[in-house]
Amino acid sequence: MASGASKRRRLDNVTYSDALARRQMLAMSAASYTSNPQTCMDSIWPNGGAKLRRLLRVHCDMTRKDFCTAFSGVSTADKAIILGFRGTDNNMQLIMESVETIFTWHAPWIGGGNVSAYFNDGTMNLWNEGLKDDLLTLKSQYPGYQLWITGHSLGGAMASLTASLIQAQGLYPKDQVQLHTFGEPRIGDSMFAAAFDKAVKNSYRITHAHDPVPHLPLMNMEGYIQHKSEVFYKENMKVGAKYRVCQDQDESDLCSDGNLIPDYDFKDHLVYFELDISDFGYKGCKN
Repeated sequence: MASGASKRRRLDNVTYSDALARRQMLAMSAASYTSNPQTCMDSIWPNGGAKLRRLLRVHCDMTRKDFCTAFSGVSTADKAIILGFRGTDNNMQLIMESVETIFTWHAPWIGGGNVSAYFNDGTMNLWNEGLKDDLLTLKSQYPGYQLWITGHSLGGAMASLTASLIQAQGLYPKDQVQLHTFGEPRIGDSMFAAAFDKAVKNSYRITHAHDPVPHLPLMNMEGYIQHKSEVFYKENMKVGAKYRVCQDQDESDLCSDGNLIPDYDFKDHLVYFELDISDFGYKGCKN
């Protein structure tokens, strides 16, 4: 077990950093919940250290009932292009009722394997409505910058698919891409997970104690399985909290799969690093 920001776990070319995850990455996931992500950027990078390019909001699928949201921006202070994806409302009932509609229908994925058709459509709609153009523009304007991709809950699913999509289209060097998600559900089958693990090397799927969402849908439902690499905080997520990186396999009992189903607690899905993610975003990422 690693302890806090002072220790890191190596994953391919980049190490997992608790400090980066709990400050910049969490804040950019939170920023996706607000109508003006620039407020969060100003809180994390004062004195003009980061700038929003665009906030996108599109229909997630053909039912036109749900909206998917993402934003693009850049941190000149950290030399990173940023893509942030919004999660669902803070409502467990909504997520549970969505299991059938979100996970029942599959779609072939450009990066390999099959994924939830709902996540496929939401990701591609955002991509085609401007996210791809934003990425290419920022890449041209800021050559050599890292690419940070992040999202919470259902936003984490679209963040992961976007990271996979970028590699499938050969748009960014894989060693310059970092993916951090928080409370991400299962999004595809074993073929997808294998292809993802090969393509997206610096992937950190962060889970908190008894968060139930990373275990949706159940593994025996529709063939879904998680991708690598899980970073599991078994107890609290205070500064200095212990965590485990499970990178040897996609699903590991040494991380959150070791929890018993009755022990799940939805509060652990809403709160990461001692902050209610959506509320943190609405407040402009100010404690």
